[in-house]
Amino acid sequence: MRCMYCNCVESKVIDSRSTDDDRTIRRRRECIGCGKRFTTYETIEVNPILVVKSDGNRQAYDIGKIKRGIIKSCEKRPVPIEKIDELAEEITKKVYNSMEQEISSKEIGEMVMEGLKELDEVAYVRYASVYRSFKDISSFMSELQRMMEKKDDEK
Repeated sequence: MRCMYCNCVESKVIDSRSTDDDRTIRRRRECIGCGKRFTTYETIEVNPILVVKSDGNRQAYDIGKIKRGIIKSCEKRPVPIEKIDELAEEITKKVYNSMEQEISSKEIGEMVMEGLKELDEVAYVRYASVYRSFKDISSFMSELQRMMEKKDDEK
């Protein structure tokens, strides 16, 4: 870190502490050359992740869109907002841990459906009906039958 007063590259850290959001570290430094003190902030560099839509368009990953979709499918269901936040955070972690710069909207949709299946079955069916765009009642029923079979197998 170069001193802003004398351009010396040598400094020592006198104090370090987290900021209020725990995403940044504030460091008080003292220049070895001139002895003056200055403050630096250290943050994690986040590379933007692009979501590739089914039509080929790309847009920045947005956890807010994930949360809104989950909230919509959980409307009038006994699902606490903390669980919705946890699911959205879990999906975001998976997306960033994949180390890919692009992810398909289909993969994100599958992650949401997997999480909703464990969270609330009705919310899962609601989300699946939009995500899989069921054309008629028979495709909807076949999805429900698949769910029931899996549930029976787990018993």
